[in-house]
Amino acid sequence: MRSVMSCFLSVPGRFSRWGRVGMLAGGVSLACLASARASDSGNLTLQLLDRVNTLEEQTREMRGQIDQLTNQVQQQNAAMSKQIDDMNFAMQQHGHAAAGVPAAATAASGVTPAAPAAAAPATAKRSPDDVLKAGNDALLQHDYATAQADAQQVLSGPKSARQIDAQYLLAQSLAGQKQYRQSALAYYDTYNRAPHGQRAPSALLGVAATLVALNDKASACQALDKLSSEFPTPAPRIKAAELVYRKRAKCS
Repeated sequence: MRSVMSCFLSVPGRFSRWGRVGMLAGGVSLACLASARASDSGNLTLQLLDRVNTLEEQTREMRGQIDQLTNQVQQQNAAMSKQIDDMNFAMQQHGHAAAGVPAAATAASGVTPAAPAAAAPATAKRSPDDVLKAGNDALLQHDYATAQADAQQVLSGPKSARQIDAQYLLAQSLAGQKQYRQSALAYYDTYNRAPHGQRAPSALLGVAATLVALNDKASACQALDKLSSEFPTPAPRIKAAELVYRKRAKCS
């Protein structure tokens, strides 16, 4: 750039001394101007290219981060779907196993079962209330598998208000078997079935308890916050248990 400026500064003096030759010098000054513009244009082009390269690099980095987040979300969704599928499969297998035990025991004994009498069937059909009572009795005896089977029997039957109690019994039986992830899902399903029902506070407390067992303290605190916000004056036993789990989860 200094050479171009010196070109412009030197030409006018020579032009005044050389006359026509100065006109040629004027042409030289125009050439200097063109050269300066070309140089400036070249520098601007390099700057633009450098800027474009920087933007492309930033775009590639952003796409990489987006792809990574997408993969994480897909993996989490797949893990949750597998847990739900495993729970459903376990429920089905348990139902088939419970149904097959009497027949297997009869075949092993070598005794041919007698045909049921028409007037007095061998097994009377139990009502949902009877099944739930038997399931809760089994729960108190720590027979969690039987409690789970009874809960599932009611849930698989006709839709009724007692299915909320059955869902809560299912969550308790799973927690007793230390199947905490499935239990948390069952507790939250109990809450979703009747968010303002009698079982709702206990269900949210159950969600928090199972999450504490899974050492997911942040999620447990969220469940406890939801419990306190939606049910500010719960039963004394629920309030006492809430304080215990808040302390265990180290909620702020």
